[in-house]
Amino acid sequence: MKLVFAGTPEVAVPALDALLASGRHEVAAVVTRPDAPAGRGRRLVASPVAERAEEAGIEVLKPVKPRDPEFLDRLREIGPDCCPVVAYGALLPRVALDIPAHGWVNLHFSLLPAWRGAAPVQHAIMAGDEITGASTFLIEEGLDSGPVYGTVTETVRPTDTSGDLLTRLAFAGAGLLAATMDGIEDGTLKAVPQPADGVTVAPKITVEDARVDWSAPALRVDRVVRGCTPAPGAWTTFRGERLKLVQVALVPDRTDLAPGQPAVGKHSVHVGTGSYAVELLWVQAQGKKPMRAADWARGVRIAEGETLGA
Repeated sequence: MKLVFAGTPEVAVPALDALLASGRHEVAAVVTRPDAPAGRGRRLVASPVAERAEEAGIEVLKPVKPRDPEFLDRLREIGPDCCPVVAYGALLPRVALDIPAHGWVNLHFSLLPAWRGAAPVQHAIMAGDEITGASTFLIEEGLDSGPVYGTVTETVRPTDTSGDLLTRLAFAGAGLLAATMDGIEDGTLKAVPQPADGVTVAPKITVEDARVDWSAPALRVDRVVRGCTPAPGAWTTFRGERLKLVQVALVPDRTDLAPGQPAVGKHSVHVGTGSYAVELLWVQAQGKKPMRAADWARGVRIAEGETLGA
């Protein structure tokens, strides 16, 4: 089939590579978000998908909005049979959805209908899911509600951050998306409507969502830290300034600390929660680089009675 691939961030690159390597399909063009400012100089930088497409010599389309007439005209000229999508980052209007004969097929990083929305991996970790996965589905105008072509499952490991899990899903999902294109082409794969039961929603994680509540149980604190790593980054406050929590560990045998109360040892920093303590392993103070929590604690010299999150 002739394909136009739509995607933007690094997590979409493995899927593009899988389609380029498949040998069965022609990736005629790539659709991605416009160049965006990045770094201290705020210079415009192309998306990872755009960079990979340019390396492969593929035409790159960067519409400000996918309803722009010039973009729609070019898409019609290319005449794709199907448009596979991975984390493109913009809503597709009906006029665009109707152009390819087989529609737009999205690779979504959850087992639909669970965790429809922008942040499925983060929400899966924060909710304590033990199993998640990826799904390919036909895009409709609803939020990730279209019929599903296929799924692949992935175990959520006890120490997984959202970055760890998303990386594994990106590669597993790449194979799923390529297989979905194969099945659509030869007619052996039919999309199945999602069940009405089991729908959960995964909106974008805000900075406020990433604030640690020390009165919550230790398991919840751990899940928030892992779910918000690397972005937007879990945090608390100390002496009125934000302190980013990069990595923590559970300390089930320590229950003598009040929520937010720190206990600094020679090589460790424990903090009380609503159940038992957690150990701060890596933190990042405002304006600083990440450092071991014990080094940070020695530097700030936590006084008796001071707490985190006050």
